[in-house]
Amino acid sequence: AAFFGPVARGNPVVDSFEAELRRVLSSLRRLRGAGEAKPSQHDLHRHGANTLFNIWIKYKPRLPEWYYNERLVKVGDTLAQIKEYKLALQQCYERYLQQFVSVNLDDVMDDVQRFKSAFFPNGVSDKNAAIMFHVLQARNVCIYQMVCSRDRNLQNRESLQTCLNALTSLRLTMQVALPQEDLCWLIYNGTIHIYTICRHLMVMGHSAKVLEYLLWASICMESSIPLLSVHYLTWRATLYTAVSQCYFDCQAGIHGEIFARRGLIKIDELKQLEDISSSLEHTETEKIFREATLKMSVMIFKRAVYESRRKSNSFRRESKVNPRKAVNVPWPRTTTERLLVAMFDGAAAQFLAILEALSDPSRNLLPPHPPVPDEVQIPEVTSELFSAGLEILSGNSLKKQKQLLRSLVNIFVVTAGEERVSGDAAVKFVKLAFSYEEWNVFYSAFEFVDNFLQAQDDPTWKKAELELKLLTLMQPIVFPGRFERSFSSTYGGKSKESSTRRGSDKTQIIRSECCSESLKPGDPFRDLLILATTTFSYVSTFEQNVRPDKEILVDVVMCLWQKCKPELQQIQKSGSHCLEYIHKDQAYQWIHLLWIINEIIEKSNIADTNVMFAEITLYLAAILENVADS
Repeated sequence: AAFFGPVARGNPVVDSFEAELRRVLSSLRRLRGAGEAKPSQHDLHRHGANTLFNIWIKYKPRLPEWYYNERLVKVGDTLAQIKEYKLALQQCYERYLQQFVSVNLDDVMDDVQRFKSAFFPNGVSDKNAAIMFHVLQARNVCIYQMVCSRDRNLQNRESLQTCLNALTSLRLTMQVALPQEDLCWLIYNGTIHIYTICRHLMVMGHSAKVLEYLLWASICMESSIPLLSVHYLTWRATLYTAVSQCYFDCQAGIHGEIFARRGLIKIDELKQLEDISSSLEHTETEKIFREATLKMSVMIFKRAVYESRRKSNSFRRESKVNPRKAVNVPWPRTTTERLLVAMFDGAAAQFLAILEALSDPSRNLLPPHPPVPDEVQIPEVTSELFSAGLEILSGNSLKKQKQLLRSLVNIFVVTAGEERVSGDAAVKFVKLAFSYEEWNVFYSAFEFVDNFLQAQDDPTWKKAELELKLLTLMQPIVFPGRFERSFSSTYGGKSKESSTRRGSDKTQIIRSECCSESLKPGDPFRDLLILATTTFSYVSTFEQNVRPDKEILVDVVMCLWQKCKPELQQIQKSGSHCLEYIHKDQAYQWIHLLWIINEIIEKSNIADTNVMFAEITLYLAAILENVADS
């Protein structure tokens, strides 16, 4: 939306001003698109920042105030779009605010009246109020993005507090704007900004701190009449889901289920109004309502699948389904599968519910571990969920399932009644199976999903393929010699039974391709070297958008380091006899492995994600010094 009047053209000062702005923005855009910054690019960037600063100083007294302010904001928006957040904040948004306000925004965040009198002295109905709201929101977005650029994992306490301050400021801005119906666009944008920051903090384990902000965003969507339309229902359901997920993260599942049921009521109320008078195509509105209802139902299932078993356990215990005979038992086979069928239409929705029920933010990929057996029913339900998920992936749950995988960007983009499972969802299922030590499910699902991934050309799927292969290589290291896979699977109507040590033929081939000929099967060093060299090849040969995520690379490095450290400690203890010890005990292979680990850390840029990585580098340096002194 245009905040000011039309720009006066033909004036030589205006034309010169616009030309200089275009040149500096074009230069900054090229630098941003050049990728990893080099020293010469740093100099060019600094020159661009200084040029922009001088432009504002030079032209401020020579331009009309309204025009100058318009360009300040629009240039700031352009800089934010090309991810020049620091420049946008300091050179544009804060420069704009300094012209009108002398008070520090952080000093008035806890007082609505002081905030209104400082930033809106003429009231929120003033013609310039909309641009002020926009600048305040954009300022918070830039502050958040600057935190992400320097401390994505929020390791510093100040970074977390800065994000929370940005959320508080966004909430305050929305609170003041909410009574103005014509500012509904600002409320909508504010909910998006709040959701973006909150989801990041939830991933970092701060759900308890962001719950109030997500609740606020949800209530704002309900309180703005223009935002109550069907057009915004999908987004409103996404906010409801985030609130419910927050409650689950905080171990308050009952409140998560209650809020999800409340969301269902709100959706049904809107549906009744829409049935009376609809401006959209019937099929389109039906799809919107189905998707919104599905999101709420998934969050209800997340608790109900466990709670229903707890309640029924005192009456009877159902015998477990033997996975080797499962192919001969008609679907649904268990209590869990019957609940899935009762609550969801279609394999895609059922699979999504399974993923959500198994997802736990406190559970990391490594080390893998089964569910805590505080109650005997929980491990049983977990196993039934994995069994049901594998059955859906293999195409056995419903006869009409033909095509099972589809490349969707977001696993929530499924409609009740669909029979196809997204590729993202399938990959996530394999990772969950690894995390829960469900090895039969892990290897069976891996074979199926890997066939799909290898047939794709998109970098996203190549990245997923590499990540899953790393998991297959980690399995014998984190769970050595304790898993013998025996399962029955049915693909294409043919049943086959197999029993293999440490995974399938496919994963054995992966290991043999990566293995050094000098190392024989059974050598405890063999699996470590295969994992290390494979990971090193991935971070060395593939582009950044194809490499495995940093989280998995960190897990790989920590896994290798935990296995190497005892051997390396022995080498270090040998002191001046280091070289003799290395030759006598063939310990050189552990030094070689340590070198590979160090190279992985350097090439993948994960050195700042864990203080343990500094210890790895110090170990390598100390051992090399001992070798030199020997």
